[in-house]
Amino acid sequence: MSIRCLTLGPLLFHWSAARRRDFYFRIADEAPIDTVYLGEVVCSKREAMVEQVHDAIVQRLCAAGKRVVLSTLALVTTPREVARIRDLARGDLMLEANDVACIQLIERRPFVVGPYINVFSEGARDVLVRRGATRIVLPVEMNSTSLTIVAGSAAPTAIEYQVFGRQPLSVAMRCYHARANNLTKDHCQIVCGIDPEGLVAETLDGDELLTINGTQTLTRGNGVLIRDIAMLRTLGVTHFRLSPQDVDMVAIARVYDDALSGRVQVDEAEAALRSISGAAPWINGFLHGSAGRSWIGSSA
Repeated sequence: MSIRCLTLGPLLFHWSAARRRDFYFRIADEAPIDTVYLGEVVCSKREAMVEQVHDAIVQRLCAAGKRVVLSTLALVTTPREVARIRDLARGDLMLEANDVACIQLIERRPFVVGPYINVFSEGARDVLVRRGATRIVLPVEMNSTSLTIVAGSAAPTAIEYQVFGRQPLSVAMRCYHARANNLTKDHCQIVCGIDPEGLVAETLDGDELLTINGTQTLTRGNGVLIRDIAMLRTLGVTHFRLSPQDVDMVAIARVYDDALSGRVQVDEAEAALRSISGAAPWINGFLHGSAGRSWIGSSA
């Protein structure tokens, strides 16, 4: 299988400009990934902190033969954010729409539907395709039965699904990261940057339950669907998304590429991932119609 089915989703966490530049330069030079999504999805206040390296990152990725797609905010709330999307739409790069407001602004040109727009039926899928969507990234909460219905009859529209990384659940108006640090959203000091993989949220009993990333809530565990790739292909998934985490993402991409190409067996690929995927627990419950935080497969 060609590496052209492996993608890298947008960075959800707030990393410094220098770290972000170094990360994407290495992705450009070493990672077997075809499409790289860039852009701020969670909080527009972060954009100014890293915009000085954006053009250099795009140039490096394009020079390396990567396709660059610009991801937009999952929650558009201000005129300035609307204006920013209009500016992006006037550029040459394809956009990933993560808010339906974005679709209204970029209609009549090809675009990607991001996982923050709920596409859980053929009807929703077809409406978006008629508006110009050429690829749809399905929500991580979708189980295999729904995937069969939505992805199985989607051709020629490409279907993408996240197979590695903390799974995005919601984005809210309130900033949980600021609140946790006794700050307000308006004066947050971009405090989310102190947690490169988010802030762990625990239950009253001390059970690690979720990950907080500014205004965003994600799963505590990493969704790891390496064992499910063959099934996802059968269901109609054409592209497999890796979500950047604070681990060696080049090594992660190589393992998935080996599995997708058939160069290694699933057991071998899974064993390789265990040593490089970090301390977060593995989960894949959503896909299997179980609790999202559960792990269905070999023993964790």
